[in-house]
Amino acid sequence: MRLGLLLLLSLCALLVAEEPSGAAPAQATPNAPVYTADGKLVFPAGYRQWTYLTTGLDMDYNPDVKMQAGHSMFDNVFVNPEAYKAFVATGKWPDKTIFVLEQRMAATKGSINKSGKYQTTDVMGWAIHIKDRSRFSGAWAFFGYDADLKPAQQIPTQAVCYSCHQEHGAVDTTFVQFYPTLLEIAKAKHTLSREYLKEEKADEAQESGEKP
Repeated sequence: MRLGLLLLLSLCALLVAEEPSGAAPAQATPNAPVYTADGKLVFPAGYRQWTYLTTGLDMDYNPDVKMQAGHSMFDNVFVNPEAYKAFVATGKWPDKTIFVLEQRMAATKGSINKSGKYQTTDVMGWAIHIKDRSRFSGAWAFFGYDADLKPAQQIPTQAVCYSCHQEHGAVDTTFVQFYPTLLEIAKAKHTLSREYLKEEKADEAQESGEKP
């Protein structure tokens, strides 16, 4: 009996040594990106429970692109909560940041609406901008999705979206200048990019009639 008691005490001591008191069990990172075996990005189905950043209406960064007559579109932007929390604290986007851009059709006539535009149930497409240093040489990558939301292959880095974000993104190649609540944080944390600050200075000079 004495021998059995000693063995039991030894086993308890071993378990305590392997799992320190108060230690939380290991958990997977919430909202972490998921890839298929061939490198496609799985669409995050619960993105509408993420942090909402902003909505744009009929925005386009190409001055030559004109919206078709009778068509108008809202762009809703969401980001995973972990990334949002880190940005609020530091003014920077951490690794594994995931933005989801949802393109939803606008309408003017419906129910009791008499003026202005509202969002419809028709989603025209989705785009993801993701930061994952373990997978992408430039840290950031883009993915596009159709209505089937099947895992998508990375958009080639030669696409204009990469150079546009690199040249004009306010923070770490992202368009924080269009996220009103985050722009003030970036200003306070001094994380605005040189490119953005230079553009802002040139715009201000142009508006005042001065030379940039």
